[in-house]
Amino acid sequence: MKKSTKTYLLVSVVYLISQLHGYYVNGLPIVEFDYHPYENLTQTMTELHETYYEISDLYSIGRSMEGRKLWALAISGHDAWRHEILRPEVKYVGNMHGNEVVGREMLLHFAELLLSNYGVDDEITKFLDTTRVHILPTMNPDGFERGIEGMCFGVVGRYNKDGYDLNRNFPDMFEVNEDPIQMETDAIISWLERIPFVLSANYHGGALVANYPYDNLTPEDKAEDPQQYSECPDDDVYRNISLTYSYNHKTMYMLNETQCNGNFEGFEDGITNGADWYWTIGSIQDYNYVFHGCMEITLEISCCKYPRADTLEDYWDENKIAMLEYLKQVQRGIKGIVMDENQNPIPRARVTVIGRSNFYNTTIDGEYFKILMPGTYQVEAAADGYTTHTETLTVREHLYDVTEFNFTLATEIPEPIDDDPSSAVKHDSISILSFILSLISLCFVFRQS
Repeated sequence: MKKSTKTYLLVSVVYLISQLHGYYVNGLPIVEFDYHPYENLTQTMTELHETYYEISDLYSIGRSMEGRKLWALAISGHDAWRHEILRPEVKYVGNMHGNEVVGREMLLHFAELLLSNYGVDDEITKFLDTTRVHILPTMNPDGFERGIEGMCFGVVGRYNKDGYDLNRNFPDMFEVNEDPIQMETDAIISWLERIPFVLSANYHGGALVANYPYDNLTPEDKAEDPQQYSECPDDDVYRNISLTYSYNHKTMYMLNETQCNGNFEGFEDGITNGADWYWTIGSIQDYNYVFHGCMEITLEISCCKYPRADTLEDYWDENKIAMLEYLKQVQRGIKGIVMDENQNPIPRARVTVIGRSNFYNTTIDGEYFKILMPGTYQVEAAADGYTTHTETLTVREHLYDVTEFNFTLATEIPEPIDDDPSSAVKHDSISILSFILSLISLCFVFRQS
């Protein structure tokens, strides 16, 4: 074989490998460190999907008020296009405030990190073989188009086309949210109804902190003190997953960094309870948790809302490890299927950790997922028309060592109903006789007195 032919074949192989890993021969990735307006974002996400079509699925969850598609990219080691029984679903949502833009760009880079390292990096490969990841870079593409690069403060571009704050637009547990549901909000709600997400986070800017539920308070608590800790039943888990992000971030755990040049007092360990910072009605994280059992936090990752594009690579360096380590927390706790005695799944069965005031509704396939800290728990499965089953389950310490237990609930046998008419007459006769005897007894008592 001629030397030139060998060289050509070698270059061809190198080129093919580089394409499989999402990189051009000159080393340039698909996602650049620059802002991606809607058309560029669409093109970039399409290119990511087409390059890694075997492990990704590009789809839209709906449209914005101005008609832009809300693109999402699903990523998994196999069957990224569908839900697989007992494979947990996780998601990241960016840019719900249109002028808070860093998260939007971080999610594009994170998507490429996962895709280009599957089959190359052992940790990412293991994660994607056991998890399906969904990435929605922008929930508010209309607001982004109005934002101004370099504007660190203010609200230009924050709201959607009709002027609504999308992080105040969801149904709320504590009080009625009177704002009309916007198209972007409705798309998220429908998404949650279709896919049983277990863990999630939404990205913001203007501060540096991991914020966890609850965001709101009861009206009575608010009247007493509008800024107080609003503890949810899974507060221990929420603190842990928030700390996972802050301590894997390069600076979020540092008190002085979270002060954002004196704009805030700072956040101990880089985390805060939502209402303890400031209360909010209709937040996306509370809605995910209360109405769908999906544990979500709010990540503020830049003191400047819309920093210059030349700072994006620094933000990526700060966040990339935390982004992966946070989602890996879905691989701890308990999971399983609730079924009847014939091994048929029971949808919307209630799975409750005894001592916690919330419960998880099983999926259409009877699945339940619950992230828990290491320890021993009493777990109850119940459903209308079935007996209740309580089991002691132990949650182990290490990731990817989830405790799997399937509950079997027996169908309750209803008490027989006697339809014999003569029986009814018999019962009526006894009742009348009892009534007469009671009257006679009363007459006797009065006569004696």
